[in-house]
Amino acid sequence: MTEQADAEPASTPGRRRASETIAPERGALTDSDPATGTIDLLDPQLMRDPARTFSRVRERAPLVRGVMPGVDPMWVATRYEDVRRVLSDPRFVADPAQVPGAEPNHRIEQLWRARGARSEDAKYLRASLFGTDGPEHHRLRRRVVRAFTAGRVTRLRPRIEQITHVLLDALPSHTGPDGVVDLIPHLAHPLPVTVICELVGVPESERPNWSAWSAVLTDGHTGTALGDALHALITSAHTLVDHHRAGPGDDLISALLAAHDDPLTPAETVALILNLVFAGHATTVNLIANGIAALLSHPGQLALLRDDPTLAPDTADELMRWCGPTPRALPRYATEDLRLGPCLIRKGEAVLPVLAAADRDPRAHRDPERLDITRTRTRPGSPQVGFGHGPHRCIGDHLALVEAQVAWTALWDRFPDLRLAVTPDELVREAHPNSWKLTALPARLHR
Repeated sequence: MTEQADAEPASTPGRRRASETIAPERGALTDSDPATGTIDLLDPQLMRDPARTFSRVRERAPLVRGVMPGVDPMWVATRYEDVRRVLSDPRFVADPAQVPGAEPNHRIEQLWRARGARSEDAKYLRASLFGTDGPEHHRLRRRVVRAFTAGRVTRLRPRIEQITHVLLDALPSHTGPDGVVDLIPHLAHPLPVTVICELVGVPESERPNWSAWSAVLTDGHTGTALGDALHALITSAHTLVDHHRAGPGDDLISALLAAHDDPLTPAETVALILNLVFAGHATTVNLIANGIAALLSHPGQLALLRDDPTLAPDTADELMRWCGPTPRALPRYATEDLRLGPCLIRKGEAVLPVLAAADRDPRAHRDPERLDITRTRTRPGSPQVGFGHGPHRCIGDHLALVEAQVAWTALWDRFPDLRLAVTPDELVREAHPNSWKLTALPARLHR
């Protein structure tokens, strides 16, 4: 699962001078400091095209300050080696309460309460893999890794293929009078949500509800809608945990509950289920959609894949680098004064790692702006960081890549004449700080 970038940084900005726009795009870099500058992290252009705009920032300075209304500025890391270091150095932590001398901090819980979550439900988000560090994070992650093995994902692949073919069978029935079908609600969204439901053992009768609840939680809803959806999902997950505790089966929940040497509490198990739901919806849905759009916009690359299906794993890895759905990781907080590149990061200050910029860094990848699905074979460089790096790297990365590979190859096998119903420039991206996502993916199945 990839991370969501919600944080309250604890840094103080330097003296600001006049703004300097990075023409011709927005995403201002201002000379508040000779070595850095500042950027508006909520700039719509920055959110709609993070790879390109953050890359321009990356080539102007090693680190910059990121600002948002209502919070203190944070450092922004955009270069590959800096991003990897922030994500792997134990002196950077995801939970600001782990900074020596810091007061208890329930930032993630507070953010969800601000969005509309009920107090008794928001605590489950605080107890997740996203917001823990050190021994507690290691304990939870070890349990999930033990249950969420590559072998389990491999055994699930035939079922992923079966679900995909059922969705493809139904695509023509969703085509409008103009011959256009939106591939997000009819393929990219239902595939990973259904797979997660299969993985955790959600009964088929409950899966439409889980799909609807996950959409509310990950698509920017707030207020009563979000609070009701989160409460319903948690209640249903608790029912599942009780059911599988009484009668274990061959599913992820039963595997999580199986170990007697280090048992998880029901609340911890539900929190981990929520992690999987968010990962399946926010990451895999958008990876599938972004990949379809990228391949349809690069017919030469699509032809290579169709001519050589063994390129599917390479294609998935390259698309995660080139158009990954999570542009930023969670901020990390320095537990002591330390240097990152030329900049001194003070104890307690936040650093935001920008995955999209790191994966386009020419210091790590040759010709990084080019989409090349043969890259890992012909010009191997540094590993992509679209799934993160270090102790918080996405546990579900293997599942996400398998789902994407199955979806893409089956889609073109079934509809070889598939094409976009609009030009690539007409595809609309949502201005979202934590996800690079399309609002729709209109396509024509036949010429």
